Amino acid sequence: MNARFCLLVAALALAAAVALGAFGAHALKVRLAAEMLATYHTAVQYHFWHALGMLGVGVLMSRSPDDSGLRWVAWLLIAGLLLFSGGLCLLALTGASWLGASDAVGRCGVHCRVDLACVVGVAALKSISSSPLKAETQWLSFKDTGFPLARE
Repeated sequence: MNARFCLLVAALALAAAVALGAFGAHALKVRLAAEMLATYHTAVQYHFWHALGMLGVGVLMSRSPDDSGLRWVAWLLIAGLLLFSGGLCLLALTGASWLGASDAVGRCGVHCRVDLACVVGVAALKSISSSPLKAETQWLSFKDTGFPLARE
């Protein structure tokens, strides 16, 4: 995976999240029970968070293209988006209880175990971001942009 592919996936996922949210707000509002509509809403929210994470990872990958840790984070976020958010969408649309947690204690179905991919991805991103920055990388530099508040 490279930065361009990661940013493309993020853009497509963000567009899909908007479409899924609109579909839920307009088409599903009258068709689903309140509990299933709330589950669908949660699925779309997590879809957005995963997609925004992919966008951030794509930007970081453009700055550090050789960082294999960022590639792992990107794949983990994709897995979480597809399996966790997708599992919640399927749960909301089909009512198949084996797809989700059936009580607060957590008799977890597929999506609970897969959410571990997202948690591991975020933890990996945290460990990567706390490592020292490379000297040649200029993070958040406005020097060459003409931005009026840029400091030399």
